[in-house]
Amino acid sequence: PLSTMPGHRFDLAIVGGGIVGAATAREVTKRWPKLRCLLLEKESGLARHQSGHNSGVIHAVIYYQPGSLKAKLCVRGMRLMYDYCDARRLPCKKVGKLIVATREDEFDRLAELKRRGEENRVPDLRLLTNQSEILAVEPNCTGGLRALHSPHTGIADFGAVTRSFGDDFLASGGEVRLGFELASVRFDSAQLSEPNGYPLTLQPATGKSVSCRRLITCAGLHSDRVAAMTLTKDDASSDSKTAQSPPPPPSIVPFRGDYLVLRPGRESLVRGNIYPVPDPRFPFLGVHFTPRIDGSVWLGPNAVLAFKREGYGLWDISARDLADALSKPGLWRLLAANIGPGLRELRRVIDTGAMVEELRRFVPSLSRDDVARGPSGVRAQALADTGALVDDFVIVGDSEGRVMHVCNAPSPAATSSLAIAEFVADRANEKLGLGLL
Repeated sequence: PLSTMPGHRFDLAIVGGGIVGAATAREVTKRWPKLRCLLLEKESGLARHQSGHNSGVIHAVIYYQPGSLKAKLCVRGMRLMYDYCDARRLPCKKVGKLIVATREDEFDRLAELKRRGEENRVPDLRLLTNQSEILAVEPNCTGGLRALHSPHTGIADFGAVTRSFGDDFLASGGEVRLGFELASVRFDSAQLSEPNGYPLTLQPATGKSVSCRRLITCAGLHSDRVAAMTLTKDDASSDSKTAQSPPPPPSIVPFRGDYLVLRPGRESLVRGNIYPVPDPRFPFLGVHFTPRIDGSVWLGPNAVLAFKREGYGLWDISARDLADALSKPGLWRLLAANIGPGLRELRRVIDTGAMVEELRRFVPSLSRDDVARGPSGVRAQALADTGALVDDFVIVGDSEGRVMHVCNAPSPAATSSLAIAEFVADRANEKLGLGLL
């Protein structure tokens, strides 16, 4: 049973049942087992969105700027993830990754990736300088001229990992409430003045509210909206007040990625992950080959604006979400700066052959008959007003020391989730005083 602590008052509530929220809930109860903790999720189960709709790659720390928070958390997170999956007997596998240069003008960027990887201490990273070395790793990758090989890049089922985190949280005495869609957060001024008060009231769209002393949100695709609930005046009651506003969280714009899959019997075409060399002129990585734990192989994805924050189908539309996205000046600047790439991404939505043609740069023997349309995912992309992608983690808190929001947790958040949870718990202890409750 998910309900193990009946009641409506908690020391800490965590909003968001994705992998970051579940990992954070688990970490908090490990550190402070006497806290009464509640994990809230609006869906009927954990990992129903980004955590359950991703490619499942356990990333090594190749792409990320050395010294960045993203790089530091991924270095530790990768090790923790492998150890956790082994300890819980969750399926994971080190299938490796090739980052493949198919043109000579990509060689310098490939060398820079090698430098970054080495500075980030990626284990056993190796530059393959000719086609024969590439074919020894991936026999069908005949389009490659040079490649960077990361043998410790792997795959996992992050949905299963998230649910395991939830089980750990429950076993530590936490409570999980599903179907709790947060509608508002109220700050009660009378309770704020009491050392042992419960000043935060969380009201769901339907059902009974809960009260808590501290709040952490990890709301993914809705992180900006949930954060705004504690940054705007609550006029529902004259005896409630809102924390003074910190800097606003970054805007979230949803981008959908559509995958193809290799047809049954063709999965042996690739052994591990095959990725392109990133082009810094473009905002997204590009299509790649990704083996899955279930034995399937995903190809893609493209990257197009989603018309709904949780819209996995081409025609899934939310008037509110679309209007919200189109109101962001950063989105218009991003689109204006990437008209050509954007049109190519749209073409791949309509024409399967266009994506196959791009993938054939790496595996020329791939044909349209080898693929079928596959699943889709929606990425919570944080955007600055300048149109730049917000690439690192963003965590903000209220001035009262009661609330903390994880406003941006981009890839490799799933890989790094256990390390992110440690970081959030550290910050929550410092800013929210969790260890003193």
